[in-house]
Amino acid sequence: MKIERTVALVAAMALLVPALSFAGGRSESGGPTQYTIEVTGSTSVSPLMESFAETYSAAHPHISINVSGTGSGDGITGANTGVAELGMSSRSLRPTELGFGLDVLTVAIDAIAVIVHPDNPVSGLSRDQVRQIYTGEITNWNQVGGPDRPIAVVSREPGSGTRGAFEEVVDFVDRLVSGAIEFDGTGGVRASVAGNLNAIGYISLGSVTHEVKALDIEGVAATGANVTSGAYTIARPFLVLYRQEKTASETDRFLEWMVSPEAQAIVERNYVRIN
Repeated sequence: MKIERTVALVAAMALLVPALSFAGGRSESGGPTQYTIEVTGSTSVSPLMESFAETYSAAHPHISINVSGTGSGDGITGANTGVAELGMSSRSLRPTELGFGLDVLTVAIDAIAVIVHPDNPVSGLSRDQVRQIYTGEITNWNQVGGPDRPIAVVSREPGSGTRGAFEEVVDFVDRLVSGAIEFDGTGGVRASVAGNLNAIGYISLGSVTHEVKALDIEGVAATGANVTSGAYTIARPFLVLYRQEKTASETDRFLEWMVSPEAQAIVERNYVRIN
């Protein structure tokens, strides 16, 4: 019996050692143990998460944060299956995904900007016009005050969080016009619109550059201030998904930091803070 108890104790200690290493502790040199946090998901949330990671790791050199922009669907699945400790989503969870029981942290609010080529003379559209363009009811720029040119509709791929949020807010879920050009990722949409005078697309406000022009919607510019006031209504949350019972203490502290004043000051550069 004594031998059995000894074997059981040794086995328990063997299990405890890697668990302590995963949760963090002290290295042999006396400093904090190196720890890597894997984050995957939305390509729209990725730029903000990369800024979070850079700032946080600078203050906590023993923490490495790997950010992979693969799409909201992958972020939700990754957090659910444990492929990554943290998932990113730029849309709310669907009923089936709510059943996963994931913990959800809102870290920012983002406007979805409707973009065109900088040389396109059209400066704004109504929400109805945007919907009609994306459903194929409006097919020429001259129908909305522009030149006589066919509209090239650019969209995100099926499963994209940005696409899901955009279709829901603008009210054309599952009615995207046949022939729309679809891209996997924000960069593809932006590059396509930047290279085509006739194109229209949509991307995160934080990803708008000089290469494209963001249109006013209902006469309201896509700005953080207008999202905060409620004047610009094509907006969605940036979510971080995780399982509280499975995250390491280092990851828990990173999650807490994301809603701190320091992190929210980073949010405020391009998005809308949540506090």
